[in-house]
Amino acid sequence: MKVPTKARFLAATLVPMLVLAACSSGGPTGGGEGPVNLTVWSWDDTVAKTVPGFEAANPGIKVKVVNAGSSFDEYTALDNAIQAGSGVPDLAMFEYFALPYFAIPGKLEDLGGLGAANLKKDYVEAAWNDVTVEGKVFALPSDYGPSVLFYNQATFAKAGMQQPPATWDEYYEAAKKIRALGGDHYIAQDTGDLFFLLSLIWQAGGRPFRVDGTKVHIDFTQPATTKAVAFWQKMLDEGLLNTKVTAWSDDWNRTLNDGSLASQTMGGWLTSSLPQRAPQAAGQFKVALMPQWQAGEKVGAENGGSGFGIPAASGNKEAAFKFLEYFTHGGGLAARVDAGAFVPNTAVLASETPGKVDQYFGGQKVGPVLAEASKIVATGWQYPPFFEWARQTYTDIVAPLYTSGTGSLAGVLEEWKKRMIAYGNEQGFQVD
Repeated sequence: MKVPTKARFLAATLVPMLVLAACSSGGPTGGGEGPVNLTVWSWDDTVAKTVPGFEAANPGIKVKVVNAGSSFDEYTALDNAIQAGSGVPDLAMFEYFALPYFAIPGKLEDLGGLGAANLKKDYVEAAWNDVTVEGKVFALPSDYGPSVLFYNQATFAKAGMQQPPATWDEYYEAAKKIRALGGDHYIAQDTGDLFFLLSLIWQAGGRPFRVDGTKVHIDFTQPATTKAVAFWQKMLDEGLLNTKVTAWSDDWNRTLNDGSLASQTMGGWLTSSLPQRAPQAAGQFKVALMPQWQAGEKVGAENGGSGFGIPAASGNKEAAFKFLEYFTHGGGLAARVDAGAFVPNTAVLASETPGKVDQYFGGQKVGPVLAEASKIVATGWQYPPFFEWARQTYTDIVAPLYTSGTGSLAGVLEEWKKRMIAYGNEQGFQVD
């Protein structure tokens, strides 16, 4: 299977240092002299915190955690190392949507033979689905992003609302009330957030991607998909969203701080960065389940999350799996949770730890909300193997809609589908 031209180029130009950092990988596997030396690529700072405990319990294994930079940098570096036949790490971190790209062509080890299948019951179902490709397990989940609603209670109260919207119809009415406050007040901002739109489709029951090995089917015309897309298009058409403020920008921080941006529907991981982004709003924000399409339902979706897999070229697979199990499931998990990792392990979600009061969120016990959101994520979602390329292409296609109002979300998705079909087939997949 061909490697995307863009990936080949970036691998050669952006990340040579990451590849070189892994050259110590491939050391003894336990039968020779000296310790087994594992190299782990990760952008998750909590993984390194588990190394001392693991090495103390396993004196014959040494672990080096390499900061992988951005996820895109890591993926291109890994492709480069695999093609070169050297510098491949023993463990690598993957966003869930990127896993099929490496798993389908055999670039990752099937972890079933190492004992991963026995761990299925210990993870929420949707997270386990994320690391399973064609019935085989290629990673263990390490963090999770169930979609939840972060809302500024003070702004909602100012607009006459004491409770967050329980349905999307209520969300629409809330958006009009908040907009009526005038100025820069909006219920949310959006400048073309693909992952939010997909979470909206996901929760509604749409399944636009179907993957069967190298065969990929793409369909944005399913009723559930069109319902979700039409709803968000209405929000855009009626001027109920701030389309000038981009997430993670200084303006985003400002509007979160002053309360003019009343909510964000994002992954639960925002609990760790919102206090730094909006310190002036301390005590005002609350967390609730994502609004529902039907009153009384409890259906969720994902927005982010990642796991760790073992490249097939690793020479230390058994030792690598031992460390993988330790920090995602075993003795190292508590240290990661204490350091702020939100994990999809059922035992952790059911423990007392999520029940702690969070003063930033006005004394709310945020953990139970995130735990419930994790458990209700709908299953059956799939990403195409070339999604890393696709999501960047989407950004280019959707930009005119948000900058000049040209086109529609439905039209953007159809154009995106055409480009994915052409690209996927060019890369050796069978896409329709």
